[in-house]
Amino acid sequence: MHLPHQRGPLHDLPDTPEAYDAVLADVTEQALARITPDGNLEHPDAVDDIGDTSLGITSLLAFAWHRTGDPRLPQAVRRSLAFHLRERVYTEDNPGYPNLRERNSRLPYARYTLAAGAHPIGDWPSTVWALLQTVNLLDTTDGLVDDEQRTELLELAHGYWRWLTEATFFNPQEAGNQAIGCVVGGLMLARHLPEEQGEGVRARSLELYADKIRAHRVRDRGALLPPEHGGAYDNNYGPISLSFLAQAHRVSGEEIFAEDGDTLARYIDARLTTGGFDNGGPRYSEQHSGFESVLGLRYFSRRIGADLGRYRGDTRWGRHAAQADGGIDGHFAWMLIWQIQDGTRWHREPATSAARHQLRSGTVSVAFDDRMTPAVVEAGGTYYLPAAVNRQHGFGPVTDGFLHCRPMGEVRVRDLSADGLSAKLVSKPVVGRDHVLRHVRSLYVTDGTRLWMTVAVELLPGSPYLLAGLPYAADDGDRVRRVATGEVTAAGELRLTHPEAERTDHFDARSETTQELAAFALAADPRGYGNPDAGWRHLVASTALEAEPAPGAPGDLHVFAVRYGAGGPFSPAFELGEQGLAVRTEAFTAVIGEPAGDERGEPLLTLRG
Repeated sequence: MHLPHQRGPLHDLPDTPEAYDAVLADVTEQALARITPDGNLEHPDAVDDIGDTSLGITSLLAFAWHRTGDPRLPQAVRRSLAFHLRERVYTEDNPGYPNLRERNSRLPYARYTLAAGAHPIGDWPSTVWALLQTVNLLDTTDGLVDDEQRTELLELAHGYWRWLTEATFFNPQEAGNQAIGCVVGGLMLARHLPEEQGEGVRARSLELYADKIRAHRVRDRGALLPPEHGGAYDNNYGPISLSFLAQAHRVSGEEIFAEDGDTLARYIDARLTTGGFDNGGPRYSEQHSGFESVLGLRYFSRRIGADLGRYRGDTRWGRHAAQADGGIDGHFAWMLIWQIQDGTRWHREPATSAARHQLRSGTVSVAFDDRMTPAVVEAGGTYYLPAAVNRQHGFGPVTDGFLHCRPMGEVRVRDLSADGLSAKLVSKPVVGRDHVLRHVRSLYVTDGTRLWMTVAVELLPGSPYLLAGLPYAADDGDRVRRVATGEVTAAGELRLTHPEAERTDHFDARSETTQELAAFALAADPRGYGNPDAGWRHLVASTALEAEPAPGAPGDLHVFAVRYGAGGPFSPAFELGEQGLAVRTEAFTAVIGEPAGDERGEPLLTLRG
């Protein structure tokens, strides 16, 4: 089976003017065939996220008219705009909506679903999306609609803004992408209002960003990030936030958006594998955005000099939102317009500087979490997730059911490159159940096609082994395929184990389920509302690669050695000397310094091919 949402790298989608003209031509033909006598452009199967979608397609038609002058489009734009103004503007409070600060304000808003009281919780983001569709139309309807419609459209946009910022609590779902989107809407609206009024809206937009979004950023992997549904980052919504930051910078010129976008972009680059796979987040653990991410990933790939376009998006939404039959849905239509308007081209080469939370070379990468434990290992086209044992998750030595990977003190990191090799040494103090402090030194070395992991720790009691990952997925052309094995070799005995219990909190990689579905099954709240990352933390056991200690290690150390990727015999040798532990493999010799490190306590490492 394939993962449903992670498909091709987004930078593989053609983004020339000719390619975009072809997209708009397809949208035009679909819309003209669909439009009803009363001007409705909604997809007939749309139920959720519907309140702004007809207006979104209207904005695409107006934009297409400016590029092509198609004589069929002005009437369609006027009819569909009239439909939205007549049928999809709500001014009476939605029954059950919980986030109002002012009842009966009579300000306009958009509904997530059309039926009164059916699903009111989504009205805030739907109104943000409607505001953005509206301001995009204000940018493109000069000479296309009459003064009366344009005046009504401007009043509607201002009303949406006031409902979002006065009648309701701001950002009630703690969703960074929605909140930054609202700020973008205000910045774009301000340009169409009379000068004094526009300056007030612009100032309020910047104030909301500073006080309600930026001041509440969450730290993860050394970066301060806009919070997403209560977490630091979501691999679906995070890149969408990056697109909103790009547009905010394009519209306002304010450096704060560029700076925060650079931070988020570098974070994404560090956590993203070479092959573009990623998982994790407080809302959609494996679902990936498509065209909604292109603007931000492309804009900031150029700014930070990194190949962010390797991000595997859902290319079924590679151009615009679509329903199950492939037909266009107007949801998020402004993102297609913005990416066409933006002339930035993809930066396609990897960043050259070392990143604390990443090791990357060629087709190999390791993304590290906050504890500097691998979050994803990629080698040989296969992706390995942290395995679980006895409710503990990670990569590291295990003894008597205790996983030694959670630091009790400062984690030190040393990066080094030599002779075509790239290496990262991670040294962390760890306290076991016996209350003994040990230093776990983990060396990761890659030649761009294979990854060697060597872990040294003071002698452990019992019968220790190295928890070396959960083989989970592999590249399969423009798709990602679920797997339960990988090309892995160990110096000691290597075994692939599977949980015996058939329970929700035991994950067997051989089963036809995904990490996302398993995580939501363990989450406290319903799928789509709960936190799958929090749910996944309840996992008791998983499929796991387990490596016995390597033979020939010095007597006072347990050393574990594993190689990911094909490469023939693997018989590393170890020797303890004055400089530290020497590790010799078929591809390199490295010396891992003593835990005390240099005069500043930083880990020592030498490497040669």
